[in-house]
Amino acid sequence: MTAERTRVAIVGAGPAGLFLSHVLAQAGIASIVFDQRSRAEIESTIRAGILEQGTVEVLSRTGASRRVLEAGDRHDGVEFRFSGEGHRIDFPALTGRSVWLYPQHEVLTDLIAARLADGQDIRFGVTVERAEGVDSATPTVSGTGADGAPFEVAAEFVVGADGSRSVVRTAVTGSPTGGYFREYPFAWFGVLCEAAPSAEELIYSNSPDGFALISQRSKTVQRMYFQCNPDTDEHAMSERQIWDTLQARVPGTELIEGPIFQRDVLRFRSFVAHELRCGRAALIGDAAHTVPPTGAKGMNLAIADVLLLNGALQDLLLRGDERAIDAYAETALQRIWQAQHFSWWMTNMLHLAPEASDFDRLRQLGELRSVVDSEAGQRFLAEGYTGWPLLIPEGSLREDAAGLGRYPEVWPS
Repeated sequence: MTAERTRVAIVGAGPAGLFLSHVLAQAGIASIVFDQRSRAEIESTIRAGILEQGTVEVLSRTGASRRVLEAGDRHDGVEFRFSGEGHRIDFPALTGRSVWLYPQHEVLTDLIAARLADGQDIRFGVTVERAEGVDSATPTVSGTGADGAPFEVAAEFVVGADGSRSVVRTAVTGSPTGGYFREYPFAWFGVLCEAAPSAEELIYSNSPDGFALISQRSKTVQRMYFQCNPDTDEHAMSERQIWDTLQARVPGTELIEGPIFQRDVLRFRSFVAHELRCGRAALIGDAAHTVPPTGAKGMNLAIADVLLLNGALQDLLLRGDERAIDAYAETALQRIWQAQHFSWWMTNMLHLAPEASDFDRLRQLGELRSVVDSEAGQRFLAEGYTGWPLLIPEGSLREDAAGLGRYPEVWPS
């Protein structure tokens, strides 16, 4: 078997892998992207998507997503509800920033279309089984192609963007599970339903019966969640029981009901890999870390990883400068652990732990009160939710559309 060659082998056609291939190509660096799933599977798997303003900026300004500003729904705040009261957090007033509701599968649809239009080599239905030789100048990835035949690709650098079950993680950390890990004692029971939005903005509700989140996907589809046991059978409840549970946990808002066409149970985990880079291989996105969905950090954190690694790979492959790639892990981990803390904080402040005592419950309500009654508390939450400044190495991103100007100073190089 004769090995093919490319400059960068990217395992995983999720937001991290596809966006990295996009910005590398703009710098003249060729890559091959591999994914076990088909294009249809990737584009049809519906997942949440709250995008920080910085994420929206880089996706739109680099041409990775031309629809995010047109089809995305800008949200200028969220509502926290507890003790029978609603409290709105006004993002622009507190931070000058907003967030966009734009589901992840829409981002992926945009990225795939943009990459294929640019001639990107994306190999769907391909199973990468090994990443080897990362301590050499020519690491390889190998596995089974969509036709069932074995393949091997030699590269100058290998990137693991292949999610929480990453194959590349073994080459980087020495173990497929090597990392810092926490599992939470609750999960989210999520539903998609055909109905108009019940509220203009997201509602995060802390009730005596547990947490609920009222969200949207479009003008005709709602996404809602309520706290449940991780072992809950997603098919055990009737639609009437689901609606009654949701309504009981969001007092003060009359939910608009409609047919439920999807239901699932989403477990909560926090994970950070022990190492993010080894030799000529690095991890980004869910291969490097996962966070509970409460803080809306997942995809945004992946884009932040890409911005750092993109600059480092340009220095390494175009200029022979290893300083940025040597600093990649340390720099990326600062934001990763900041996001882990924010996600952990939001999760524990809003959810009812199974073993919680009366003291724990009343202390939790005191914590919520200390946030909503304080401008400083609200600003801390708003800064974390809308996103901290992105580190964009100078000159590493190219504007794709004319007339957009330079990147805002709020996200400095």
